[in-house]
Amino acid sequence: MLNTDPDGERARALALQSEALRRSLSSYFARRVVDRTEVEDLVQEVFLRVVQRDGADSIEHFNGYVFQTARSVLADRQRRRAARRVDAHVAFDAEQHGGEDVDAGRRLEDKAELRAATAALMTLPERTRTIFILKRLEGMRHRDIASRLGISVSAVEKHMLRAVQHLAAELGGGR
Repeated sequence: MLNTDPDGERARALALQSEALRRSLSSYFARRVVDRTEVEDLVQEVFLRVVQRDGADSIEHFNGYVFQTARSVLADRQRRRAARRVDAHVAFDAEQHGGEDVDAGRRLEDKAELRAATAALMTLPERTRTIFILKRLEGMRHRDIASRLGISVSAVEKHMLRAVQHLAAELGGGR
């Protein structure tokens, strides 16, 4: 009898070979990634690459090829994670990031407070305002601000003290 479905035969043979390696691949990935939920996705990516390869049935050393592909999948994953700075991501926490709804009245109050703070900030002398912004909004250290502006650290500290006192007086002292 003539085989009328050679692609189907090759696919079944490839599936059998792949299934025999699934456990080994899972162990391989489990030892190399922190997030165990990624293991199955990585295994599937390996099998997808093997299937998409032309002539997958003619791979001479199938097991070696599969594990070489697994190394490539891991390397690609690491490159994507580095490019996306995945390790710097912070998960959303409703308690920490404010999950409650804010009513329109509260929003108007917040906008009014922001306008008042901005107006108070604009009444500061330019250098004092610049130092306050660099410290409080940009997060720079006193030493870095001093170096950037060509003044002493002590001068930066004095400007910060004046700015905080001025803003507290203008905005009612922290309510």
